[in-house]
Amino acid sequence: MARLESILKSVAADIATATGVEAEYEHECSVGGGCINQAMRIRYGDVTYFVKFNNADKLDMFAAEAAGLQELGRADGLHIPAPLCWGEDGLTAWLVMENLQLGGSPQPVALGEGLAAMHRIRHSQFGWHRDNTIGSTPQPNSPTDSWVDFWREQRLRFQLELASSNGAGNELASSGEKLLEQIPLLFTAYQPKASLLHGDLWSGNHAYTLAGRPTIFDPAVYFGDRETDLAMTELFGGFGNDFYTAYNNAWPLDAGYKIRKILYNLYHILNHFNLFGGGYASQAQRMIDSLLNELNC
Repeated sequence: MARLESILKSVAADIATATGVEAEYEHECSVGGGCINQAMRIRYGDVTYFVKFNNADKLDMFAAEAAGLQELGRADGLHIPAPLCWGEDGLTAWLVMENLQLGGSPQPVALGEGLAAMHRIRHSQFGWHRDNTIGSTPQPNSPTDSWVDFWREQRLRFQLELASSNGAGNELASSGEKLLEQIPLLFTAYQPKASLLHGDLWSGNHAYTLAGRPTIFDPAVYFGDRETDLAMTELFGGFGNDFYTAYNNAWPLDAGYKIRKILYNLYHILNHFNLFGGGYASQAQRMIDSLLNELNC
């Protein structure tokens, strides 16, 4: 309890600096559901904030998340939680952000339309102005003009090399290398533009506010092919037909998406292996085999 009180005093001091308001604070409740960070709600004066905690060496991860939330905040059709401040006390790092009141009725049409509008926010290059994380795995984002190069080198090769160091085995490495050589074949007639992406859009990272607005959070932001966000929504389910219909009505997907979504979700399955191990390596192998078969390799 003494340690928690010390952390909360430091968090309160950061809030006071960020808001210019001196007030009393109290711990409202801990929040479950995350596998990377701990979280709780704290009340500071008349305002409740949502706070994430991790070890002090994760401060840069929180700074990148805050920058990502600020970037996503440009999307008018979605309610993005606003970051307030972040800091560390030598042992613990924290990120303080707007506390959303969730639990409203699902509005999948608004979510689909809002995501399509967000994807229309463009950039001249693929990547982002800073690296961040996907889960707790480093995610490089060095800007480049070539989407194929970006996805091959900064997404798949990075994860494949990490998987090899984590004991994934030679078959995954060799077939993965073969796939890397063939990726350009999936983009002969399709040239994506650099859209603003959430980057980790599974069902647990979206919700609806009590006011009925769709929200997305816990981002791994960068600029890339909009299909990658849509592919991630399909990986674990939870979005529903109305969402996809609304998105396609707002901005139809290219026919080649049905194959490319396997390529895009391979990144997340490799990352799950690198985070959690287990059967994700076998799943990644099946995805690679499917893509190579599709390409007649």
